Amino acid sequence: MAKNIKVKICGLTDPAHAEDAADLGASFVGAVFYQKSPRFVSFGRAAEIFEFVPAKVARVGLFVDPDDFLLNQAMNEIRLDYLQLHGNETVERVEQVRFEFGMPVIKALAISSAADIEAAKAYDGVADFLLFDAKAPAGAERPGGNGVAFDWALLKDTRWQSPWFLAGGLTPETVEQAIAASGAKMVDVSSGVESAPGVKDYDKMAAFIAAAKGRE
Repeated sequence: MAKNIKVKICGLTDPAHAEDAADLGASFVGAVFYQKSPRFVSFGRAAEIFEFVPAKVARVGLFVDPDDFLLNQAMNEIRLDYLQLHGNETVERVEQVRFEFGMPVIKALAISSAADIEAAKAYDGVADFLLFDAKAPAGAERPGGNGVAFDWALLKDTRWQSPWFLAGGLTPETVEQAIAASGAKMVDVSSGVESAPGVKDYDKMAAFIAAAKGRE
């Protein structure tokens, strides 16, 4: 019996991988516009990546503390369905981006303790979606995509107005356990389905989506 779990494959760098993700059953595909990430792509490349993704699959652009100029440039060059804010954006900034750009926002929040869950509640009902990711290791250059997990049970039985994704170190081997431990209805993966940084692996994507959805 398939579970009603939605999967987001983020950090795509190749149009073929985006098509594969869609064909395999991903509900969201994402491109990273943060230059310190090994998954960084230009807006032009992202347009190529998303070109043949079917309309039923949502296109997500990941930004880290972007200014309005960068967001305007993105909106002019690519068709996006969601803006993902993965930096230190305040609640006020999330509200401003939603209002000024008329786009739904996914707000990523770094989690390592119950206190972080409490802090995340300030964004609940403000962002269209929340995304709970593991806190970056000390000295890390990027806030996400580090292949690190957190205690998924911190999310168990929490109640949110905004729907949310579970992210952070998920793999085909751990995603089913992560869903059970956290109660997640949506999961996000990047490095966990790669053969090398920025290179998505078809078999790993297939295994991840099958495991998330409870398919054999």
